[in-house]
Parts: sequence; C-alpha cells; structure tokens
Amino acid sequence: MTRNRVAILEVLRASGAHLTADEIYAEVSRALPRISLATVYRNLDVLAKHGYIRTVAEGGGRRHFDAKVDDHYHIRCVECGRVDDIAVDSAESLPGTLHARTDYEVRGFVLSFVGVCPECQARRRAETHANGGEGDERQRDQDRT
Repeated sequence: MTRNRVAILEVLRASGAHLTADEIYAEVSRALPRISLATVYRNLDVLAKHGYIRTVAEGGGRRHFDAKVDDHYHIRCVECGRVDDIAVDSAESLPGTLHARTDYEVRGFVLSFVGVCPECQARRRAETHANGGEGDERQRDQDRT
C-alpha cells in the first residue's frame, strides 16, 4: 500500500469521524505537505473500491468517508451536514424480508436517517432565546419538510 493511502487510512481511523475529502486533506497534508487534494480524492476512491473504507454519500452533495466498513447505518444533520453512526437492530432482517417479497437476491442496502445534531439544536435554542422566542413556529414548519 502506498504511503499516501496509509496516511489517509491513519487519519480516518484516528478521527473516528466521517470526514470529507477536504477534512482528510487538511490532516494528511500536515504529514505529507506535497500531497494534493486531487491525490487524496483519487486514493479515497481506490480505498473505497477495495473495501478499506466506506463512502457515505449523504444529501447535500458532500461525500463523507468512514474507516468502519462493517454493516452499520448513518444519521446526517440536515443543518450542518455532520454524519454519525447509529445502531438500528430491526434493519438486520430487512434483506430477508425483501427477498421473500420480491425474489431479488439482496446484496446490500443503504438506510439513511436525517435529523438535527445536538450542536445544531443547542445553537437553534440559543438563537431562538436571543430573539425572544421568535422563529419557533417557522422552525417547526421547516422541520416538517
């Protein structure tokens, strides 16, 4: 494995987070100052293709990368784009159920949740409090969409 790929994997594994290519580049370039963002993107694609990492393509057009490659699910904040792991026990039986109902050989699936992360909730509460409670109704309407 190349030095660039090892450095990218080390950054992802050490972070424990779902980083974007830009975030990975910022960290890797500290150790490898001559690495380019394009090289990071190319190597992320190679690492994902060979199963060393996962690409988490969530809404908002930004891809996040995950060093955790076992079956698990994600939740994305609709306000800041943060992506976290989430444990969902009942989804494990879904492939068998789908096979029974469709005769497809289910090889995998993507289950994605969206919500508002704790930091954005706190920021929203602080903004609402600073505005004297204005905007609560408007925010509830936005949350329903």
